[in-house]
Amino acid sequence: MKPKYIAGMVVAAGVIIVAVVFALDSQQIYMLFDDAVLSGEQVQVRGTWVKGKGAEYNPEANLFTFTLRDEAGGEMKVHYYDAKPNNFELAEEIVVGGRVENKVFVASNVLTKCPSKYEADSIHVST
Repeated sequence: MKPKYIAGMVVAAGVIIVAVVFALDSQQIYMLFDDAVLSGEQVQVRGTWVKGKGAEYNPEANLFTFTLRDEAGGEMKVHYYDAKPNNFELAEEIVVGGRVENKVFVASNVLTKCPSKYEADSIHVST
């Protein structure tokens, strides 16, 4: 084989490997709070805001705190050192990324997933 073809195959193989690594790295893997405590690493937890326990923003510390209930029913206090996310009160689901420190989930990001304004409550067709 000619050296150009070998070099081309090596480059193509490299591109494929990089694409696979990026694809695997970008997958959304959610953990429960119990697993997040055990991992000790940066993770994502999906859940719902426990409205009965409130939410509070402290402007002096730039700290937003609330309690999140994960998909298994586990609850944990969340500290987010930034302003309250838009539409927080309307969110059907909240995804927090961060790690557990001293029994508190310290979030580096908070994503609110609100109901779509394009979803119809009900569609009635008259005949």
